[in-house]
Amino acid sequence: MAAEKGSAFLLKVGNGASPVVYATVAGLRTTQLSVNGEAVTITSKDSGGWRELLSGAGVRSVSVTGAGVFTGSAAEARLKANALSGVLDDYRLSFESGETMTGKFLVTRLDYAGDFNGERSYTLSLESSGAVVSA
Repeated sequence: MAAEKGSAFLLKVGNGASPVVYATVAGLRTTQLSVNGEAVTITSKDSGGWRELLSGAGVRSVSVTGAGVFTGSAAEARLKANALSGVLDDYRLSFESGETMTGKFLVTRLDYAGDFNGERSYTLSLESSGAVVSA
C-alpha cells in the first residue's frame, strides 16, 4: 500500500438533494476516522479458557473528528445548521487513493475558537447512524 497525503483525506457534506451532491468542508487541517466495533462474547465452558466472539454480531460505528480554520464556505454553513438542528445528513470521507466512505452522520460536537490576532478555528465530531459504505 502506497503512502497517502493527509491533505487528501477530505470530509464532504451532502446537499440534501437526490441524488446527493457532496461539497468539501473547507479549511480542515486535521481529520481523523475511527471504525469501532463492539464484540459479543460467546465464551462457554467448552472454550478451553479462551475467549470466543460471535462473528458479525455487536454494534459497529464510525466516528470522525476534524479541526480547521473557518472560511465561511457553504459546506461549513450546512454543517453548522446540521449541528444546531440535530439532524442526520449525508457525509462522505474521501481519500487520495479514490476510496470513499459514505453514510448518515450526526454532528455531535462543533466548537469555535479565535484569538485576537489569529484566525477563527473550529473542531467537530460526527457519529455514524446506520451503515457506512466503503467503496
